[in-house]
Amino acid sequence: MHVTIDRIENDVIVVELPTGETINADNKLFPEADEGDVFVIHKSGKLTTARRRRIEEKMERLGFRLRAE
Repeated sequence: MHVTIDRIENDVIVVELPTGETINADNKLFPEADEGDVFVIHKSGKLTTARRRRIEEKMERLGFRLRAE
């Protein structure tokens, strides 16, 4: 998916979606954005898997059992 920075209003960035709809985002999400910039957003399976693994390991160290055996 790609999104376009429509405009910047104080700490809010107005983002245009591919559908033409606009949404507000905190400027921390796009810290170096300028009006008209296009960003590509995609899901990273590799990073998601690694993050889930870290969380599972941390929860197991804390004594929680997350996986059904």
